[in-house]
Amino acid sequence: MQKIKKLLKFWLPPVLWAGLIFTFSSFPTVKTSEFFLGDFILKKTAHIIEYGVLATLLYRAMINSGVEKKKSMWLAVIIAVLYGITDEVHQSFTPGRGPAVRDVLIDTSGALIFIYGIVGNIKKTPVALQKIYNKFSFI
Repeated sequence: MQKIKKLLKFWLPPVLWAGLIFTFSSFPTVKTSEFFLGDFILKKTAHIIEYGVLATLLYRAMINSGVEKKKSMWLAVIIAVLYGITDEVHQSFTPGRGPAVRDVLIDTSGALIFIYGIVGNIKKTPVALQKIYNKFSFI
């Protein structure tokens, strides 16, 4: 029973997050606003955050499943990038949307920024932030 609870606690969040990404990708594109640059920046920032969070949740699940830290970091990025690729393929079946290599590169950037910029520097963060990380079992 304890094993199932641990599995759900750490692996359910990345699965649910991936499902959320899939759901958002299933919506047809809304007409671009008059403020194209602002719209573009908002959407690409969302990509960075979506895949950064996915990579972080994957890292959290792996590290708490006994996978070594460095390996967890790399695997989290690789899995997030592969998911980003499959998401772009999925978008090719959604009306008004299509796959874009640029989006995969932005997704990759998000995963790398979150994993190496945040998770990779946990020990260098202020004590208050370390306490938050500890509550979520990141280390």
